[in-house]
Amino acid sequence: MRSLLRTLERATLRDIALVCLADALVGASFGAISVSGGLPLWVPIALSALVFAGGSQFAAVGVVLSGGGVLAAVATGLVLNARLLPFGFTVADVLDGPRWRRLLGAQLITDETAAFVLQQGEPRRRRAAFWLCGIALYVVWNLSVLLGAGAGGLIGDTDALGLDAAFPAVLLALVLPSLTDRRTRTAAVVGAVVAVAAAPFVPTGLPVLLALVGLLFAGRPGAAEASGVAEPVDRVEQGESTAVADRMAPVTKEAVR
Repeated sequence: MRSLLRTLERATLRDIALVCLADALVGASFGAISVSGGLPLWVPIALSALVFAGGSQFAAVGVVLSGGGVLAAVATGLVLNARLLPFGFTVADVLDGPRWRRLLGAQLITDETAAFVLQQGEPRRRRAAFWLCGIALYVVWNLSVLLGAGAGGLIGDTDALGLDAAFPAVLLALVLPSLTDRRTRTAAVVGAVVAVAAAPFVPTGLPVLLALVGLLFAGRPGAAEASGVAEPVDRVEQGESTAVADRMAPVTKEAVR
């Protein structure tokens, strides 16, 4: 853990701490709402340890408390968690190693860990950001759910307190630096428009998946990178050839004489 702390910059560590704080507030409210709604104490605790996905946990508990069955709750959670599939591709490079490490890392894939990984350019920092953020969030979330469940109904609805806006605000702050790239900005805008337009007509969770359509409008990275790299390389090679020719000119003239 100390090596992970030394690898990351202070700003990144501060952002991880702020995310953990927001996570703790929402986790405590999840535990309290679950128990005060009539669920046994072990239900929110088990969900937090095994599922570890705030949105899916809230949705599943909401289905059960509103009279739905277990299968409906599981299906709702699976639909919401389907958004983590592209996140898995995003962080695949940081989960190298034995199978047990990849399985453990898969449990820690969340919106926040993926966002922190995308912020880092170096492979070593990407791995450090993922594992530090993932482990910290897992510990904080489960502890806060346990405390909230023990407190019962003392904590009210997150919507009434405005805590439901904590996650979107934090994630937006993490994503904003990536929007300086034109391709990323185009994909994000198109995805957001598609998600907002589809929200009134499709079940909860599907708008996030439909937002992946924005990737089709990002363009191909190969063509832009090739046009931007090949030209400077050709110019460098041309310049080196000209310099060599200039140095060789006096020698050639002397040999002719």
